[in-house]
Amino acid sequence: MAVPDHGVRTEADVREGGPRTAGTPRDPHDLAGLEAGLDALDSVQAGRTPLRDSLTRKVLPPVTAVALVLVVWQLLVWAEVAPDYKLASPSDVWGEVRDAWLQGTLLDYVWTSVSRGLLGFLMALAIGTPLGLLIARVGLVRAAVGPILSGLQSLPSVAWVPPAVIWLGLNDSMMYAVILLGAVPSIAGGLVAGIDQIPPLFLRAGRTLGATGLRESRHIVMPAALPGYLAGLKQGWAFAWRSLMAAEIIASSPDLGVGLGQLLENGRNNSSMPQVFLAILLILLVGVAVDLLVFSPLERRVLRDRGLLAAR
Repeated sequence: MAVPDHGVRTEADVREGGPRTAGTPRDPHDLAGLEAGLDALDSVQAGRTPLRDSLTRKVLPPVTAVALVLVVWQLLVWAEVAPDYKLASPSDVWGEVRDAWLQGTLLDYVWTSVSRGLLGFLMALAIGTPLGLLIARVGLVRAAVGPILSGLQSLPSVAWVPPAVIWLGLNDSMMYAVILLGAVPSIAGGLVAGIDQIPPLFLRAGRTLGATGLRESRHIVMPAALPGYLAGLKQGWAFAWRSLMAAEIIASSPDLGVGLGQLLENGRNNSSMPQVFLAILLILLVGVAVDLLVFSPLERRVLRDRGLLAAR
């Protein structure tokens, strides 16, 4: 006696792509097509972008923007919207760049600030990373330190310069203290945010496989929290660089040398707008260079490892 088919799907029906009615032959091409479609969805097109397309999409837009800024700047100078001592022309700024290069001081200005900024950022990284792990993984520490961390992130870095000068004096230690107070909260906060976004299933699977304590932090927590951690690093560098500039502008001493912040303050004291614009441009160039050479490649690598680069 034949058993009627009530439309119940079996595991074999699911593998074949749907329920089969009596007398309907299996079509092996349906399963092959389904697998091919899923493979196409899962795959990421990672072909090499032609050089011409890369230049058009990545180089041409910023170059065009800079050219437009220079044109508008020069038009404002020709229109005499402000006196010469208030609005220097692009040619005057270029002359300041040329003079600093010929005198051999241009690279000294940049290196004095960049060396301080990088060393201070590395120190903030060494402090902020374990602090973020501790806050994210220990509830008591989060309850005690979390609000303070959020408050420090909202506090302007320039506010730390006067007490740092009083406590430590006019030296490099004062500079590094201001950098740490500006960058550590951002790095730790980014790591905490990244850890909070980890699916609990990842942590349970890791504990099932024996990953606990430091092994869990190294092999599961840090890789899973990497996007948020990287965002915290970018923000931490921005805060470190801004904190350093504030410290160099306010605190000046022959023992500290002349960094970009001090160059900016010297231009103000000398009423030299070309020197002021030179310092501003160098500060911007360092920030853009660090982002393009350090953080953008790291971000692309993280996205590529997670299969998200093509969707960007």
